[in-house]
Amino acid sequence: MYRATRTSVDTSESSSTTDAGKDETPGGDPPARGWRRWAMDTRPLRIPAYRRLWTSTIVTAVGSQLTAVAVPKQIYDITQSSAWVGYASLAGLVPMVVFALWGGAVADTVDRRKLLLVTNIGIAVTSLLFWAQAVTGLDSVPVLMILLAAQQAFFGLNQPARSASVARLVPAGELPAANALGTTVMQTGLVAGPLLAGVLIPVIGLPELYLIDAVALTFTVWAVFRLPALPPLGEAIARRAGVREIAAGFRYIAGHKVLLLSFLADIVAMVFGMPRALFPELAAQTYGAWGSGFALGLLFAAIPVGSVLGGLFSGVFSRARKHGWMVIGSVVGWGLAVVGFGLSGNLWVAVAFLAAGGVADMVSMVFRGAILLSAATDEMRGRMQGVFTVVVAGGPRLADVLHGTAGSLFGTRAAVAGGGALVVVVMLALAAAMPALRRYRI
Repeated sequence: MYRATRTSVDTSESSSTTDAGKDETPGGDPPARGWRRWAMDTRPLRIPAYRRLWTSTIVTAVGSQLTAVAVPKQIYDITQSSAWVGYASLAGLVPMVVFALWGGAVADTVDRRKLLLVTNIGIAVTSLLFWAQAVTGLDSVPVLMILLAAQQAFFGLNQPARSASVARLVPAGELPAANALGTTVMQTGLVAGPLLAGVLIPVIGLPELYLIDAVALTFTVWAVFRLPALPPLGEAIARRAGVREIAAGFRYIAGHKVLLLSFLADIVAMVFGMPRALFPELAAQTYGAWGSGFALGLLFAAIPVGSVLGGLFSGVFSRARKHGWMVIGSVVGWGLAVVGFGLSGNLWVAVAFLAAGGVADMVSMVFRGAILLSAATDEMRGRMQGVFTVVVAGGPRLADVLHGTAGSLFGTRAAVAGGGALVVVVMLALAAAMPALRRYRI
């Protein structure tokens, strides 16, 4: 059984190490009681370095969604083709996958703070270039796709270092709370960002959306600049970030069943149980009485809204010790929620099931992230986060293909409910066959 360990940063900005077996704040405060056990666990925010990193995420979570809406909108305005919007998505996915894997290896061999600085500046520069091409009326799809590919490459390099740094900033016992705080902010951005973009586009136009994102990123750069140094530990200093190191990361995953199962749990949940490709058809046919546009908006918003609600009340689970069981239970809960959604003929019941699934997905993300940070050694954390980034980005896209095909063959509601049932069966089978995840705790 793997037990969580943490290496503290040798700086006054970092918290003191706490025992993994004690439910205390860094300052030795007693556990929260009463209603505070239900509310979001904010203990990590007492640590100045983590607070800066988290605060910057609040700004950029919304700003990044402005660009995420503006790029496909601009491409569609130029081409009047949804196909080109899809091609642009692929143009962003490929470099993100490649650079996330390589970025994980880089994050294990350099000062992660410096890597975050370089990549955040790169993302900010691409946002400025997005603004420049829009304000000059260039209207070039190839230029947009090149800029999108560059931005996603910087994101791929950035995300593993950002996620891996959390374990060096907060005590091991507070990793679930830190993950809940970060995930809640990102999910809030998924809801608020597109809504804000929809309001702003008719008022200020697309160029200004890019500019707002670029300005927001300057705050992120400042916050990262204020972080303590996060150099590699031990012999990692002498390594180079190449194909051999990336391959070593995959061998490490294969040799540690807890890590392997945490990735498999996400793949099972997302590939079999993410039915978003069927939302348009369900909105038009099953819930069309409410208006297809209104129904579609509710379906897409329901999961992130549930995730945000789960984050706001994350105190109820962020202090749990049996992280493996939390992952198993949340994935099974996600599958059951998807089954309920597939069987729902009423729009509001369907939205309620999706929101419940969003809560389960939040719990899964929190504890899978905590396992990756606590079960892996520091010299492997970057590579683990690189693979995690690829799995999180790739799983839903594979699900789009699977559910789209299954929906055509068996009908939308049957495909959705069947996918949710598969999630439950496969997750329980994995948990029964491989006890490492059931036994993992901190």
